[in-house]
Amino acid sequence: MSELIRSFIAIEIENREVLNKIIRVRDMIASLSGDALKIVEDENIHLTIRFLGEIDRSTLENIKKILDEAKIFKRFNIHVKGLGAFPNVAKPRVIWVGVEEGFEKLREIRRFIDEKTSGLRIHVDQHDFQPHITIARVKTALPPKAAQILMNYSSEDFGYSPVSKLILKKSLLTPRGPIYTDLHIVELS
Repeated sequence: MSELIRSFIAIEIENREVLNKIIRVRDMIASLSGDALKIVEDENIHLTIRFLGEIDRSTLENIKKILDEAKIFKRFNIHVKGLGAFPNVAKPRVIWVGVEEGFEKLREIRRFIDEKTSGLRIHVDQHDFQPHITIARVKTALPPKAAQILMNYSSEDFGYSPVSKLILKKSLLTPRGPIYTDLHIVELS
């Protein structure tokens, strides 16, 4: 029986200033939330292009080849803006930072990956692709002061960040949280 690797394709927030702003807002919400939140660790903050699920080695090799083909995409910038929650701000389960510009380019890359992986045995995504950066998961109801930050920062401008590479990441789930390892990095043209 071959080992299965939990994995996903992501981009990272390459502009350190933008990442630091995201971390500051996350920490502000966390400081007012007590045990209500499970924050995403600094080093794990990313934007998921495609969650692949548990895949075997041969599927992993196919994914690497598909990512190599994605070099045709040119580098671009994303405008990181807004703070929100899924399913909504009133009853948040996931707190995220949004993407305003570069949205369509991310969707193009996602469509390309979906088309190329259509014959592979990977996780079936039930949702429309909504580019976002998860910063925390809500375990219990958010205290009112923390919920107010979601409102106050709903149109916060975090800045622009370049997208110069796609990264295939392994996700090892541990009791302390996930540990991500880069398996394959593709530089965009």
